[in-house]
Amino acid sequence: MKGIDTNVLVRYIAQDDPTQSLKATHFIEKEYSEDSSLFIHGMLLCELVWVLESAYDYSRQDIAKVLEQVLKTRQFHLHEPDILWQSLSGYKNHGADFADHYIAHLNKSNGCEYTVTFDKKAAKAPCFKLL
Repeated sequence: MKGIDTNVLVRYIAQDDPTQSLKATHFIEKEYSEDSSLFIHGMLLCELVWVLESAYDYSRQDIAKVLEQVLKTRQFHLHEPDILWQSLSGYKNHGADFADHYIAHLNKSNGCEYTVTFDKKAAKAPCFKLL
């Protein structure tokens, strides 16, 4: 198993730099399979969302589709997949940022009843309480 940086995943998704995108695509699609996977964790996905929002102006709906596709990609070994899927569901259905939902679901998986926040948008989700 190998790890990848967010910029490799961004190039694979955005296909915006001919040289780097080609390398990223070859690396992800040709060199790895279910027996030799690439490690994907929540921090990488939080950074991916931020990059797609800020640098590429992706809509929330498009980002949710990208995240779902990443989570379904067989070449990727997901760290704590249940937490990642719950975070995606929260992002799609309850507003707030993907990172907020990732934090809340990571907290819940570690025994927290809920996550307190000052973020009024996040507080609308059932896993948060407004402080």
